[in-house]
Amino acid sequence: MAKWLKGGILAMILIIAGNAIYVTVPAYFGKREDPRNAKVTMVAYLRWGVDPTTVVIDLLDVNYATSPADVTRTMLDIAKALKGRSFTTAQMAFRGNAKFQMDGSYFRKLGEEREWQNPVYTIRTLPENLRTPDGRPAFGTWTGGWLGVMGKQMEDHNEMHRLWYIKDL
Repeated sequence: MAKWLKGGILAMILIIAGNAIYVTVPAYFGKREDPRNAKVTMVAYLRWGVDPTTVVIDLLDVNYATSPADVTRTMLDIAKALKGRSFTTAQMAFRGNAKFQMDGSYFRKLGEEREWQNPVYTIRTLPENLRTPDGRPAFGTWTGGWLGVMGKQMEDHNEMHRLWYIKDL
């Protein structure tokens, strides 16, 4: 019995260390680069602690003065820190509950473009690249005049934040 217990403890230590080295620590230092991100408690880890194909970006808490733009910026800074990693899926969770997911290639693109991409463009187009946890499109795409499309995309961005965490606060 003691042998099994020691083996289980060792396995847990290895899982935690693997998560920390591969995802959590790089994401933490990426988040820390911008002092404005201190208002957002967000961590990254592998799904179930062991699934290297799926990274979870878990929003744990937000300061009362935090805006949706702050939360999005923090997620994008984490994507930048993890841009050298390949995942099949990236999940957006709130306190451990998956709310949205995106293709890992899109998550990587967000990280790669973080330095130079117009943040308004990223904010506007993020929702149309999200799926629900069961794989259905979370938001549609808009067509028409640029002003109308931009307005609808910003509405989708606000709704994304409402569904991600605001309604659960």
